[in-house]
Amino acid sequence: MNTIEVINISKSFGTQKALDQVSFEVMPGEIFGLLGPNGAGKTTCIRIVLDIFKPDSGAIKIFGNKMDEGKKDLIGYLPEERGLYQDIKLEDCLVYLATLKGLSNAESHERINNYLVRFNLDEHKKKKVKELSKGMQQKAQLITTLVHDPKLVIIDEPFSALDPVNTQMVKDILREQRDLGKTIVMCTHQMHQVEELCDRLVLINQGQTVLYGSLSDVQKKYAGHAIQIRTGDQIPESFPGIREIKKMENHNLYKIELHETISMQDFIKSMILSNINIEQFEVAAPTLDEIFIQVVTESGMKYE
Repeated sequence: MNTIEVINISKSFGTQKALDQVSFEVMPGEIFGLLGPNGAGKTTCIRIVLDIFKPDSGAIKIFGNKMDEGKKDLIGYLPEERGLYQDIKLEDCLVYLATLKGLSNAESHERINNYLVRFNLDEHKKKKVKELSKGMQQKAQLITTLVHDPKLVIIDEPFSALDPVNTQMVKDILREQRDLGKTIVMCTHQMHQVEELCDRLVLINQGQTVLYGSLSDVQKKYAGHAIQIRTGDQIPESFPGIREIKKMENHNLYKIELHETISMQDFIKSMILSNINIEQFEVAAPTLDEIFIQVVTESGMKYE
């Protein structure tokens, strides 16, 4: 049984079509990426999944059937907009929100305090929420998302306002949740985060599905005839077989587009015979950014 099934959903706001026949499935125990540029329809899709909005057409299944009030307590949702009560103490705010998810007052205090320690917020728990930095408030919202031990976690731009240390901590927590069998949907426009974390993905642009599948399958589908080589030697642009060569930020790493007439194996052989010292080589998998640009360009769609 899939955790989420989105079946041909469409949604318009006046004359603006936010979603147009979007379908995808989210499987148990995976981190699933719902991605696309700002304004693509990602948040609208999430709000329909959560039964905040109703679709104009199509259907949603959660844990195998329609959404109901009981299932909502099995879901943890981190919205992009901060929704904490600003004028009360952090600890009181988090405990109150935890009790709304069915936890007792005592259990709420215990779990909240454990999370506050882990998120390095313990010394700030008596401060009013409005006195916290944006990054601290983001971590506090993540605590409210996870404290009731949900089976499904939906997070919208989870790394907003976080520095690199806290970003890594959140990534570690998301992986832990997946390893515990939880299903995680990560809604973001930051495609490099999806490449690092997600098992499968759907990419939406202008309300339409552009890509859908496992990260590896998507990259294989759009992989060109390219190779990455790490070498301390200089590779001349005129070297036989090279159509285009790009030196990466690390100056020992090259991305080389080959002519279709030469195989990667033969190209490597010719480099070795030319006494070019190859420290490392691999097939160059395209990034999601590169794939998205290619898809949008080929389809004639606008990038908003």
